Amino acid sequence: MTWVLVGLLALVSFGACAFLFRAPRKGWEAIGAALLLGIAGFALQARPAQPGAPKVVEEKSSDSGAALIAARQQLARGDNAGAVNQWMVIADGLSRNGQFGDAAGVVLGAVEQDPRNADAWLSLANNLVAHAQGAVTPAALYAYRRATLADPQHPGPPFFMGLALIQNGRMEEGRALWAGLLASSPTSAPWRADLSARLAQLDALIAARDQAAQAR
Repeated sequence: MTWVLVGLLALVSFGACAFLFRAPRKGWEAIGAALLLGIAGFALQARPAQPGAPKVVEEKSSDSGAALIAARQQLARGDNAGAVNQWMVIADGLSRNGQFGDAAGVVLGAVEQDPRNADAWLSLANNLVAHAQGAVTPAALYAYRRATLADPQHPGPPFFMGLALIQNGRMEEGRALWAGLLASSPTSAPWRADLSARLAQLDALIAARDQAAQAR
């Protein structure tokens, strides 16, 4: 009975992506592959007969997904700022639920559809980093670089790449990206105040780290 329900859920999910969200037909294969990957993971790890053990729901991943999307949308610019992309809609929905790996797989459809979509490359990079629990993987770095190539003036790639580097302890590298972004940002840019405050906090953190190292 469990496998019947799993199969039905997979079919409903595929139908929702393909027909309700109207994902392009050439991307149906990618959606199917993502669903099959989930079923394979269930087959390997699930224990349907095991008694349940109620726990407090962990909401950190979904909260972080929503925050990433909000920050990316705030930094969107140009024609992409108001554009609606079916792949991005589906991927953002998965990200909000903390399904970063699935979101990365889906958003591949957006970059295949339009390799010049910097926001799609940025979404791919952010989801890859989140899926790797904050690690800056080679695939994520590649996606950040492709976002920069797609739109060299886009503030998102240096901001998020800098954030990922800082979270991985590479503070000077991250600071260099943020400082460069601040220097190149127009005075009227809505993100300047927040970025300037982040830089000040980062400088204080670097100074405290250096003082602690000298005291040893």
